[in-house]
Amino acid sequence: MPTPATHVKRLELTVQPTKVTERIKAKALELLAQHPEGLRYSELHAKILKTDSTFNPNTINGCIWNLDSIYPEKVYKPSKGLFRLLKNSPSDTEVPTLPNSATATANKVTEEDFYAPFADWLKNEIEDVTHAIPLGGNKFKDKWGTPDVVGKRESMRSDIIKGPTEIVSAEIKTETLQLVTAFGQACAYKLFSHRVYLVVPRQSQKEEISRLDSLCQIFGIGLVTFDAQSPATPDFRIHVRPARHEPDLFYTNRNMALIEKSLFS
Repeated sequence: MPTPATHVKRLELTVQPTKVTERIKAKALELLAQHPEGLRYSELHAKILKTDSTFNPNTINGCIWNLDSIYPEKVYKPSKGLFRLLKNSPSDTEVPTLPNSATATANKVTEEDFYAPFADWLKNEIEDVTHAIPLGGNKFKDKWGTPDVVGKRESMRSDIIKGPTEIVSAEIKTETLQLVTAFGQACAYKLFSHRVYLVVPRQSQKEEISRLDSLCQIFGIGLVTFDAQSPATPDFRIHVRPARHEPDLFYTNRNMALIEKSLFS
Protein backbone atom coordinates (compact mmCIF):
# COMPACT_ATOMS: atom_id res chain seq x y z
CA MET A 1 0.00 0.00 0.00
CA PRO A 2 1.53 3.39 -1.00
CA THR A 3 2.64 5.69 1.81
CA PRO A 4 1.18 9.20 2.11
CA ALA A 5 4.49 10.65 0.85
CA THR A 6 4.34 8.46 -2.28
CA HIS A 7 0.75 9.51 -2.88
CA VAL A 8 1.69 13.22 -2.66
CA LYS A 9 4.61 12.70 -5.06
CA ARG A 10 2.37 10.98 -7.61
CA LEU A 11 -0.13 13.81 -7.28
CA GLU A 12 2.62 16.37 -7.93
CA LEU A 13 3.72 14.50 -11.05
CA THR A 14 0.14 14.55 -12.30
CA VAL A 15 -0.50 18.22 -11.57
CA GLN A 16 2.89 19.72 -12.42
CA PRO A 17 2.64 19.54 -16.27
CA THR A 18 -0.60 21.54 -16.15
CA LYS A 19 1.06 24.15 -13.97
CA VAL A 20 3.98 24.42 -16.39
CA THR A 21 1.76 24.98 -19.42
CA GLU A 22 -0.27 27.60 -17.58
CA ARG A 23 2.94 29.36 -16.52
CA ILE A 24 4.14 29.38 -20.12
CA LYS A 25 0.87 30.80 -21.41
CA ALA A 26 0.82 33.43 -18.67
CA LYS A 27 4.40 34.39 -19.51
CA ALA A 28 3.47 34.65 -23.20
CA LEU A 29 0.66 37.09 -22.40
CA GLU A 30 2.98 39.05 -20.12
CA LEU A 31 5.61 39.36 -22.85
CA LEU A 32 3.04 40.45 -25.43
CA ALA A 33 1.88 43.14 -23.01
CA GLN A 34 5.49 44.37 -22.85
CA HIS A 35 5.67 44.53 -26.67
CA PRO A 36 2.64 46.45 -28.01
CA GLU A 37 3.95 46.07 -31.58
CA GLY A 38 3.66 42.29 -31.22
CA LEU A 39 6.14 39.40 -31.29
CA ARG A 40 6.80 36.84 -33.97
CA TYR A 41 6.55 33.18 -32.96
CA SER A 42 10.33 32.68 -32.86
CA GLU A 43 10.82 35.85 -30.80
CA LEU A 44 8.12 34.89 -28.32
CA HIS A 45 9.48 31.34 -28.03
CA ALA A 46 13.02 32.59 -27.38
CA LYS A 47 11.93 35.14 -24.77
CA ILE A 48 9.85 32.58 -22.86
CA LEU A 49 12.76 30.12 -22.80
CA LYS A 50 15.09 32.89 -21.63
CA THR A 51 12.87 33.60 -18.61
CA ASP A 52 13.10 29.98 -17.44
CA SER A 53 15.64 27.61 -18.98
CA THR A 54 13.89 24.64 -17.33
CA PHE A 55 10.99 25.00 -19.75
CA ASN A 56 11.01 22.33 -22.44
CA PRO A 57 11.18 24.00 -25.92
CA ASN A 58 8.62 21.51 -27.24
CA THR A 59 6.27 22.34 -24.39
CA ILE A 60 6.62 26.04 -25.17
CA ASN A 61 5.81 25.32 -28.80
CA GLY A 62 2.69 23.37 -27.82
CA CYS A 63 1.51 26.26 -25.65
CA ILE A 64 2.01 29.20 -28.00
CA TRP A 65 1.74 28.07 -31.63
CA ASN A 66 -2.04 28.71 -31.54
CA LEU A 67 -2.11 31.32 -28.81
CA ASP A 68 -4.67 33.34 -30.77
CA SER A 69 -7.04 30.35 -30.72
CA ILE A 70 -6.48 29.70 -27.01
CA TYR A 71 -7.17 33.33 -26.10
CA PRO A 72 -9.31 34.71 -28.97
CA GLU A 73 -10.56 37.47 -26.69
CA LYS A 74 -7.00 38.62 -25.94
CA VAL A 75 -4.64 37.69 -28.80
CA TYR A 76 -4.82 38.00 -32.59
CA LYS A 77 -2.52 37.63 -35.59
CA PRO A 78 -2.22 40.78 -37.74
CA SER A 79 -0.07 38.73 -40.14
CA LYS A 80 1.35 35.24 -40.40
CA GLY A 81 3.48 34.26 -37.41
CA LEU A 82 2.96 37.56 -35.57
CA PHE A 83 1.11 37.62 -32.23
CA ARG A 84 -0.31 40.82 -30.74
CA LEU A 85 -2.72 41.67 -27.95
CA LEU A 86 -6.12 42.83 -29.18
CA LYS A 87 -5.93 45.88 -26.96
CA ASN A 88 -2.86 46.97 -28.95
CA SER A 89 -4.58 46.63 -32.32
CA PRO A 90 -4.05 49.85 -34.31
CA SER A 91 -7.15 51.75 -35.38
CA ASP A 92 -7.95 52.09 -39.08
CA THR A 93 -6.94 55.74 -38.96
CA GLU A 94 -3.70 55.23 -37.07
CA VAL A 95 -0.64 56.34 -39.01
CA PRO A 96 2.69 54.72 -38.14
CA THR A 97 5.36 57.29 -37.35
CA LEU A 98 9.07 57.16 -36.70
CA PRO A 99 10.47 58.26 -33.34
CA ASN A 100 11.32 61.97 -33.14
CA SER A 101 15.04 61.37 -33.52
CA ALA A 102 14.47 59.05 -36.45
CA THR A 103 12.14 61.58 -38.09
CA ALA A 104 14.76 64.27 -37.83
CA THR A 105 17.29 61.97 -39.46
CA ALA A 106 14.86 60.84 -42.14
CA ASN A 107 14.19 64.46 -43.12
CA LYS A 108 17.83 64.80 -44.15
CA VAL A 109 17.78 61.60 -46.21
CA THR A 110 16.34 61.37 -49.71
CA GLU A 111 15.24 58.31 -51.64
CA GLU A 112 17.87 59.05 -54.29
CA ASP A 113 20.59 58.54 -51.67
CA PHE A 114 19.91 54.79 -51.84
CA TYR A 115 19.90 54.33 -55.63
CA ALA A 116 23.67 54.04 -56.10
CA PRO A 117 24.20 51.85 -52.99
CA PHE A 118 21.51 49.43 -54.18
CA ALA A 119 22.96 49.32 -57.70
CA ASP A 120 26.32 48.47 -56.14
CA TRP A 121 24.73 45.83 -53.90
CA LEU A 122 23.01 44.18 -56.88
CA LYS A 123 26.30 43.93 -58.75
CA ASN A 124 28.88 43.22 -56.08
CA GLU A 125 27.04 41.73 -53.11
CA ILE A 126 24.58 39.27 -54.67
CA GLU A 127 26.03 39.41 -58.21
CA ASP A 128 22.59 39.49 -59.79
CA VAL A 129 23.71 41.87 -62.54
CA THR A 130 26.92 42.60 -64.43
CA HIS A 131 26.17 46.33 -64.56
CA ALA A 132 23.59 48.57 -62.87
CA ILE A 133 22.82 52.28 -62.89
CA PRO A 134 20.72 54.62 -60.74
CA LEU A 135 17.83 55.98 -62.76
CA GLY A 136 14.61 57.31 -61.23
CA GLY A 137 12.80 60.43 -62.37
CA ASN A 138 10.81 60.17 -65.59
CA LYS A 139 13.52 58.84 -67.89
CA PHE A 140 11.13 56.46 -69.66
CA LYS A 141 8.57 59.26 -70.15
CA ASP A 142 5.80 56.83 -69.28
CA LYS A 143 2.95 57.05 -66.77
CA TRP A 144 3.75 53.43 -65.86
CA GLY A 145 6.87 54.79 -64.22
CA THR A 146 10.64 54.58 -64.36
CA PRO A 147 12.59 52.19 -62.08
CA ASP A 148 14.91 53.69 -59.50
CA VAL A 149 17.66 51.27 -60.49
CA VAL A 150 18.08 49.32 -63.74
CA GLY A 151 20.68 46.65 -64.36
CA LYS A 152 21.61 44.12 -66.97
CA ARG A 153 22.95 40.61 -66.67
CA GLU A 154 25.14 39.39 -69.51
CA SER A 155 27.26 36.30 -69.94
CA MET A 156 30.97 36.72 -69.38
CA ARG A 157 33.52 35.86 -72.05
CA SER A 158 34.82 33.12 -69.78
CA ASP A 159 31.38 31.50 -69.47
CA ILE A 160 31.20 28.18 -71.31
CA ILE A 161 27.41 28.29 -71.52
CA LYS A 162 26.18 31.75 -72.46
CA GLY A 163 22.65 32.98 -71.84
CA PRO A 164 20.58 35.87 -73.18
CA THR A 165 20.82 39.38 -71.75
CA GLU A 166 18.47 39.99 -68.83
CA ILE A 167 17.10 43.29 -67.54
CA VAL A 168 16.69 43.75 -63.79
CA SER A 169 14.68 46.66 -62.34
CA ALA A 170 14.16 47.89 -58.80
CA GLU A 171 11.66 50.14 -57.04
CA ILE A 172 13.00 51.73 -53.84
CA LYS A 173 10.81 53.44 -51.25
CA THR A 174 11.92 55.23 -48.10
CA GLU A 175 8.38 56.21 -47.05
CA THR A 176 6.62 53.51 -45.04
CA LEU A 177 3.22 54.90 -46.09
CA GLN A 178 3.82 54.25 -49.79
CA LEU A 179 4.35 50.48 -49.77
CA VAL A 180 1.18 49.65 -51.70
CA THR A 181 2.10 52.21 -54.37
CA ALA A 182 5.63 50.81 -54.52
CA PHE A 183 4.33 47.28 -55.02
CA GLY A 184 2.12 48.43 -57.88
CA GLN A 185 5.07 50.15 -59.55
CA ALA A 186 7.21 47.03 -59.16
CA CYS A 187 4.50 44.98 -60.86
CA ALA A 188 4.46 47.44 -63.78
CA TYR A 189 8.21 46.97 -64.30
CA LYS A 190 7.64 43.31 -65.13
CA LEU A 191 6.32 44.56 -68.47
CA PHE A 192 9.90 45.20 -69.65
CA SER A 193 12.13 43.46 -67.06
CA HIS A 194 13.15 39.84 -66.64
CA ARG A 195 13.38 40.28 -62.88
CA VAL A 196 12.12 42.96 -60.50
CA TYR A 197 13.01 43.95 -56.94
CA LEU A 198 10.90 45.85 -54.41
CA VAL A 199 13.11 47.57 -51.81
CA VAL A 200 11.36 48.86 -48.67
CA PRO A 201 12.36 50.29 -45.24
CA ARG A 202 13.03 47.85 -42.44
CA GLN A 203 11.25 50.41 -40.23
CA SER A 204 7.92 49.40 -41.83
CA GLN A 205 5.36 47.64 -39.66
CA LYS A 206 5.96 43.91 -39.38
CA GLU A 207 2.55 42.97 -40.76
CA GLU A 208 3.12 45.23 -43.79
CA ILE A 209 6.40 43.50 -44.60
CA SER A 210 4.73 40.12 -44.04
CA ARG A 211 2.00 40.98 -46.56
CA LEU A 212 4.55 42.19 -49.07
CA ASP A 213 6.51 38.98 -48.54
CA SER A 214 3.45 36.91 -49.48
CA LEU A 215 2.53 39.15 -52.43
CA CYS A 216 6.07 39.12 -53.78
CA GLN A 217 6.15 35.33 -53.67
CA ILE A 218 2.82 35.19 -55.54
CA PHE A 219 3.90 37.69 -58.22
CA GLY A 220 7.53 36.58 -58.50
CA ILE A 221 8.96 39.90 -57.30
CA GLY A 222 12.09 40.09 -55.18
CA LEU A 223 11.71 41.68 -51.74
CA VAL A 224 14.57 43.49 -50.00
CA THR A 225 14.52 45.49 -46.76
CA PHE A 226 17.00 48.16 -45.71
CA ASP A 227 17.74 50.78 -43.06
CA ALA A 228 16.04 53.87 -44.50
CA GLN A 229 17.88 56.13 -42.04
CA SER A 230 21.41 55.24 -43.11
CA PRO A 231 22.46 55.79 -46.74
CA ALA A 232 26.07 55.06 -45.79
CA THR A 233 25.21 51.62 -44.41
CA PRO A 234 21.74 50.65 -45.68
CA ASP A 235 22.31 46.96 -44.85
CA PHE A 236 20.19 45.53 -47.68
CA ARG A 237 18.70 42.14 -46.78
CA ILE A 238 16.91 39.88 -49.22
CA HIS A 239 13.65 38.23 -48.13
CA VAL A 240 12.33 36.90 -51.43
CA ARG A 241 14.32 36.09 -54.56
CA PRO A 242 12.76 37.39 -57.80
CA ALA A 243 11.48 34.83 -60.28
CA ARG A 244 12.70 35.17 -63.86
CA HIS A 245 10.04 35.63 -66.50
CA GLU A 246 9.87 36.73 -70.13
CA PRO A 247 8.82 40.40 -70.51
CA ASP A 248 7.24 41.97 -73.56
CA LEU A 249 10.34 42.66 -75.70
CA PHE A 250 8.61 45.53 -77.47
CA TYR A 251 8.59 47.51 -74.22
CA THR A 252 12.00 46.18 -73.18
CA ASN A 253 13.62 47.45 -76.37
CA ARG A 254 11.71 50.73 -76.30
CA ASN A 255 12.83 51.55 -72.76
CA MET A 256 16.39 50.27 -73.09
CA ALA A 257 16.87 52.46 -76.17
CA LEU A 258 16.42 55.48 -73.88
CA ILE A 259 19.30 54.43 -71.62
CA GLU A 260 21.43 52.49 -74.10
CA LYS A 261 24.51 54.66 -73.74
CA SER A 262 24.61 54.54 -69.94
CA LEU A 263 23.69 50.87 -69.50
CA PHE A 264 25.16 49.16 -72.55
CA SER A 265 28.21 51.21 -73.52
